[in-house]
Amino acid sequence: METTPRNPARRRLLAGSAGALAAAGLGASGIARASDAPAKPAAAPATATAPAAKPAAASTAKPLPPYAAWKDADSVIVHSANTIETRRSAFGDGIITPSRQLYVRNNLPPPDAAILDDRDGWKVEIQGVKQPRTLTVGDLKTLGVESIATVLQCSGNGRGFFPHKPSGTPWEVGAAGCVMWTGVPVRTLVEYLGGLDGTPAFMTGTGGEVLPEGLDPKSLLVERSVPREAMQDAMLAWEMNGEPLSLAHGGPLRLIVPGYTGVNNVKYIKRLAFTAEQSPAKIQQTGYRLTPMDAKPSPDQPSVWAMEPKSWINAPGANGQAVKAGRVVVRGVAFGGMHAVKRVDVSIDGGKTWKQAALIGPDLGKYAWRQFALPVELTAGQHMLVSRVEDTQGNVQVENRFENAPGYINSSWRDHGLAINVS
Repeated sequence: METTPRNPARRRLLAGSAGALAAAGLGASGIARASDAPAKPAAAPATATAPAAKPAAASTAKPLPPYAAWKDADSVIVHSANTIETRRSAFGDGIITPSRQLYVRNNLPPPDAAILDDRDGWKVEIQGVKQPRTLTVGDLKTLGVESIATVLQCSGNGRGFFPHKPSGTPWEVGAAGCVMWTGVPVRTLVEYLGGLDGTPAFMTGTGGEVLPEGLDPKSLLVERSVPREAMQDAMLAWEMNGEPLSLAHGGPLRLIVPGYTGVNNVKYIKRLAFTAEQSPAKIQQTGYRLTPMDAKPSPDQPSVWAMEPKSWINAPGANGQAVKAGRVVVRGVAFGGMHAVKRVDVSIDGGKTWKQAALIGPDLGKYAWRQFALPVELTAGQHMLVSRVEDTQGNVQVENRFENAPGYINSSWRDHGLAINVS
């Protein structure tokens, strides 16, 4: 068996450190109403192909919550009102994940949809700069605009594979997607406001969810701090996949921190501050920490920040779809987290032997994922399909997960294997 190289990206994580729409096959899309739903379902990207067959909805399936009722019910699994997962068979072959199929994860119920009635009037307070100000989305739109494709992935994606069954949603592979964001770069905003005030260590985003009365705000407030250097590629985004940002995904304005897990990409952002210390909120101090097994969460444990190299296979045979013996094309997605994808290897025998797959479709930058494909001959019987990505810095996807109590950052290629029966 081939030995997996050591992974310096994992060592950094455990130490606590931290495109164009046309190229993706997305044409002009309809403008969303001032409610949560798009005006009409977005067309699938030109590079995408629909799954071979959509699984029939189970009679016991939970309904989509009202704020996400416009999602494609056949492409997602509703775990709860605040957690919706993309089916493994629904990713298709397009680089950009269609909005109607993208997962949803909220730490608190979303605000009322009325906040979308005047999108340009939404206000965000900017602190920790030489000229602190409160700006509206309309103001931000006068400063500049860029688009960037990033992998958006819940910190707990892959939690369902942990044998100790951590509390929280048992995500498998579907709490992730590749998304095109449009907005103003944070570096442009900081420059406009005279630069940073001193040398703050962190960039802190505060969400605009409504907090229940009578409770300590710090216990519920969605406020996340990331290392200051993350501001270089960060963005305040008002569009996703060419449409005004929906309520389900943080509209009217969201902080995007490329390469960092979803919780750090703060929804409904109302405050962006450059701070000397990390947020005092519970979600920062003890939440989203890589807590060892049988230990209590603590601020001295590594924070869940940067993503690791990760890949998985989506076809053939996802969600129990039939696979016939003969020539098939193994397909999946791969990303490097903080660096671009260099190569992807695929195994049809559970990691005993490997072959290099081809990267297909456009390269939308280092923070986007790449689709990969490898034609293989499958004999009748059982097969375990696995994939392993290497980034441009030589970091290789790990074979085994890092055991931690809350089940975060599962990048194990072995866990994410796809077992299929070939007839």
